[in-house]
Amino acid sequence: MFEGFDALFLARIQFAFTVSFHFIFPAFTIGLASYLAVLEGLWLWTGRAVFLDLFRYWIKIFALTFAMGVVSGIVLSYQFGTNWSVFSDRAGAIVGPLMAYEVLTAFFLEAGFLGIMLFGMKRVGKGLHFTATLLVAAGTLMSAFWIIAANSWMQTPVGHSVNEVGQFVPADWWEIIFSPSFPYRLVHTVLGAYLTTALAVGAVGAWHLLRDRSNEGARVMFAMAMGMVVATAPVQVVAGDLHGLNTLQHQPVKIMAMEGHFESHPEGAPLYLLGLPDQEAATVRYPLAIPNAGSLILHHSLTAPMEGLESVPREEWPPVPVVFWSFRIMVGLGLLMLALGGLALYARLRGRLHDWPLLHRFAIAMGPAGFVAIIAGWVTTEVGRQPYTVYGLMRTAESVSPLGAPAVASSLVAFVVVYFTVFSVGGWYILRLMAHAPVPSEPGLEGGAAPIRSAGITPAAGLHPQRAIGADAEGR
Repeated sequence: MFEGFDALFLARIQFAFTVSFHFIFPAFTIGLASYLAVLEGLWLWTGRAVFLDLFRYWIKIFALTFAMGVVSGIVLSYQFGTNWSVFSDRAGAIVGPLMAYEVLTAFFLEAGFLGIMLFGMKRVGKGLHFTATLLVAAGTLMSAFWIIAANSWMQTPVGHSVNEVGQFVPADWWEIIFSPSFPYRLVHTVLGAYLTTALAVGAVGAWHLLRDRSNEGARVMFAMAMGMVVATAPVQVVAGDLHGLNTLQHQPVKIMAMEGHFESHPEGAPLYLLGLPDQEAATVRYPLAIPNAGSLILHHSLTAPMEGLESVPREEWPPVPVVFWSFRIMVGLGLLMLALGGLALYARLRGRLHDWPLLHRFAIAMGPAGFVAIIAGWVTTEVGRQPYTVYGLMRTAESVSPLGAPAVASSLVAFVVVYFTVFSVGGWYILRLMAHAPVPSEPGLEGGAAPIRSAGITPAAGLHPQRAIGADAEGR
């Protein structure tokens, strides 16, 4: 199957495959943990049972997503030692501690209080349980902090020195952690996670509203999700623009590839909306362009000059077609999110938020959009960094382990088979849980019923899907 491919290409494909699968889950849990904290806080503040019902509804989905994120994330750490041992040797003194800080702070915080969050409402009291929920939500955000810090140093490396054997060693940890691209990338990533969760929650609420407009849980979750889309989507556009300007300053070649600028434009660059980048011929074929709009976006001037890839040696070019199209997928989905938010705001003002089927179908269609946009954004970031792992300092070809192609190919095939088998089952079960409409609590249970039991997952069942399904069947 992989004849003709070298070990470097296969190792890159393997890491891209596993990290793409993995990041789907943290992107969801970051937003969902905060959503659960808001739901529980609103329940404690208002006393409305619907917020507790929604907390119980989404907590089982959070638990499964969190578990799959942990399992898929473990594989990534092993790959640093198997496929990328040279990178680990040279950059481990910086990347290793940042990853360790993520485990020692974020993961321990999440794991330490997750059990209380899942099973402790009846046992520890409302206040302590709410504190545990807040700490789990804080842990997910802290995890994003450290992971983005490590990746941002690889994108814009500062605060280090190189020892006598060519290893990167820390010189200033503050500079390393808060590298020039870090604040922009952290904000962009966290906002993306919140948008992803809002779109998923909104799609579930819309699905159930199409079947029963009177379902209070569906009405509340849809209203909250659309409110988050309305508030977050415009802010994400601004954050993305600032991130782009920062990338232009520190990684101009990546911007050239994103924009399809093979040629330099001394009197203003066009904005290519669509086209077919031909890297061999160094041109964009069949372009649909707006004259000078590229300079306006990136330099806020119609006539600002912009350099093209022709000013850079070809061996420094990333795979332009991949970066060009992944960027447009991300931006296109972002514009659709803005449109959804605009329609939802209009419906809210007209009093039709819960009885406009067109809006609900649009929201359902946009349910997966956040996940796709996040993956497209990471493809833009990582492929656009090529041919470097540590930008400008260490090439990807220098980072790979001395392995033969057959060894990498066999592990890649194993990952593909196992991932699609295991995570397809997990994804199917999550969709099955989402397909059930939220139901009101039984009278008298609002104050202390264990949320996991009402959600269809008992301590005995744990997170095993088949046992959980059985518990759910008994509970219903």
